Amino acid sequence: MRRQVVHAILPGFLCAAGFAQSAQISGNVPFVDLQSIDSPVGWNAWLTIQSEGASKDTPEPGVIEGRANSCASESAMLLDAVAWDRVGQPFYEVPLWRFPNSRAFFFVSGMTIDADGAPNAYNSDDTGLDELANAGTPARWNGIITDQNGNPLIQREGDPFPGYYISCTSLSDRTKKFTDPTGYVDASKIPYVVLPQDVADRWGARLGDFAVVMNLRTGKSSFAIYADIGTLGEGSVALADALGIRSDARRGGEHDGILYLFFPGSGNLQPRTIGEIQSEGEKLLLHRSGRMKRLSACMDNGSPSGSSEF
Repeated sequence: MRRQVVHAILPGFLCAAGFAQSAQISGNVPFVDLQSIDSPVGWNAWLTIQSEGASKDTPEPGVIEGRANSCASESAMLLDAVAWDRVGQPFYEVPLWRFPNSRAFFFVSGMTIDADGAPNAYNSDDTGLDELANAGTPARWNGIITDQNGNPLIQREGDPFPGYYISCTSLSDRTKKFTDPTGYVDASKIPYVVLPQDVADRWGARLGDFAVVMNLRTGKSSFAIYADIGTLGEGSVALADALGIRSDARRGGEHDGILYLFFPGSGNLQPRTIGEIQSEGEKLLLHRSGRMKRLSACMDNGSPSGSSEF
C-alpha cells in the first residue's frame, strides 16, 4: 500500500492498512498464469483455446500498447481517476471503463510494486523487501501492525522472519490472531491488486474480488485477487513476477502498458490460494468470453469494431 491510509481499530491494536476481512489462507499452490509457457498468448488466445479448442496468433509485443483506451468507445466511461507515484503525488489521470450491462471495469496504467503482507517486507534496519518509508512514519504507520502506542509489532521466534515488523494487508484471515504475520496476503507469494478506497466503493469492488491483469507489452497475463487498499496501478511482488515486470518493491515496476480488469462481487471477502485464484478467474473469463474476445479483437485491430455492446 502506498501512502493511502484507512484506519481501523482492532482489539487494542491498530493496523493502518485497513480493516481486515474474514478469511482463511490455505497452503501454496504452484502458480499458472493465463499465457503459454513459451509464448505471450494472453487471455484472447486463452479464451479461444478454452471455448473453441484452437489457438490464435498474438500481435507482436507492443503492438497493442495503448489500444485498450482507444477501444473503450465500445464501453461506458466511468470517471477519470488519479494515479499516484511512490511518494503520494498525483502525476497523471487514468480513465476507467465499464462494460455495458456489467459490473466489470478496466483501465490501463503502470504498476508500482506492493510488498505489504510479506513477512519480510519491513524491518527497523530498512533491509526488507520494501523501503521502510513506504510503510509510513513513526507518527503514522500504514503498512504494519502497531501496538496501542503506535509502535510497530515485531515478529518473534517461531514467526516466519523474527525481528521483522508484522506487515499487513487490508484483506486478512480473521480466524487468526491479528498479530500472526501469516494471517495476511503475502505479496511475495500471492498475485494481488490494489485499489483506492473511493474507486472500490464507487464501483462495487470488495476485498477478495478477482481480477485479470495483462502486460500489454509482452502479452503475459495473470489472475489476481483484490487484497489491499492503496493507489491505482499497484500490484504485489508475485503479480509483477507473473507479468514479467521487475518485481523489486524498491526500484521495480512499470510506467505504463498494464491492463487491469476487475470483477466486482466475484469474491467471498476471503484470501485465496493461488489455485483458487486461478480456477475462479478462469470461470469468470469463460462466463464473459464473448465480451473479452471483442475487447481483445478491438485491441488487436487498433480500432473499435463498431459494436455498441460487448
